This record gives sequence, C-alpha cells and structure tokens, in this order.
Amino acid sequence: MATDGRYLLFIWKTSGYELAEREGEPPALGSEVEESESRYVVSKVGPSPLPGDKRACAYLNAA
Repeated sequence: MATDGRYLLFIWKTSGYELAEREGEPPALGSEVEESESRYVVSKVGPSPLPGDKRACAYLNAA
C-alpha cells in the first residue's frame, strides 16, 4: 500500500463513522489512539475505503 506520508483513520462513534486524514505512518494493529479526547483501539489496518485511494487506513473502535 502506498502511503505517501499520509494515511486515513476510520473512526467509529456513536453518532456514526468519521474519516480523517493524518500524516506519518498508520498506527499498529492493537495499539491505542487518542482522537478528539476519546481513546480508540486499532482493530484493522488495510486499504482506504475510498475508491482509487491508495493510502492505508487504520480502523478504530472505542477502547
């Protein structure tokens, strides 16, 4: 997967899902991430859900 120094976060929230772009390398599977004053666990690292987008995506669930 090409990252070009950027990746996506697919964030689960009670109000729905949110997609956010970040710089650097995606967090590792199983690691904890703080986003918008909430803690999440990386449940999957895979391809972007956007068609034709080659960035990696870290899928987050509430910790």
